[in-house]
Amino acid sequence: MRHIRLGVNIDHVATVRNARGVAYPDPVRAALIAIAAGADGITAHLREDRRHIRDADIVALKARLTKPLNFEMAATDEMLKIALEIKPHAVCLVPEKRTEITTEGGLDVIGGHNHLRPFIARLREAGIRVSLFIDPEQKQLDMARALGAPVVELHTGAYAEHPDDLGQLQRLITSAAHSKVLGLECHAGHGLTKTNVGPIAAIPEVIELNIGHFLIGEAILVGLSKAIADMRAAIDRGAVSLSPV
Repeated sequence: MRHIRLGVNIDHVATVRNARGVAYPDPVRAALIAIAAGADGITAHLREDRRHIRDADIVALKARLTKPLNFEMAATDEMLKIALEIKPHAVCLVPEKRTEITTEGGLDVIGGHNHLRPFIARLREAGIRVSLFIDPEQKQLDMARALGAPVVELHTGAYAEHPDDLGQLQRLITSAAHSKVLGLECHAGHGLTKTNVGPIAAIPEVIELNIGHFLIGEAILVGLSKAIADMRAAIDRGAVSLSPV
């Protein structure tokens, strides 16, 4: 059976912790539980405003994880400095607005190519894998390839909001296929749940899914280990499907 890697985003464990200004729940402990439950990696987004994950969390995650750390960050000088000091397994460059609730849309790598090019080069020189979180559009994929990023993560938000819209799913299918033509490793994520992940897992070019909000929300009700096990089962069912549609 095709194994699709599951990256668990632990940002909202930190959101709950920060709501009371105490030391618990501990995002690092959640990450270790997630790995024990079957996660293939951990994702954490250090935002400019530190609304959830904090600098100390990233340091502790890098020190204690036995699986890859995927460090989500905006393309700013501050975050580049932190990434080069911590040296996570991978960096995923994402758009970031201080006023947004969560990431809104993919990174515009076409409009921002002059700004992004040196960031990607510095990270790759340091031996860090670089992923670009982009909308499922051919032109964005073409620019990602031109910028030298080896990995793209397709933004599945529009599909997640309208999972019955075959047009949104087809955009992802077409983009994933194009990523393979370009020689890019294809990941996907944003808004995925155990009820809508199947068609995405069925896309043959997708080899990694990054999921956070649903898993942490579900963990409040059933526990983190079970939430991850249920998601793993849903992904595996999708991966053996004959077609994503």
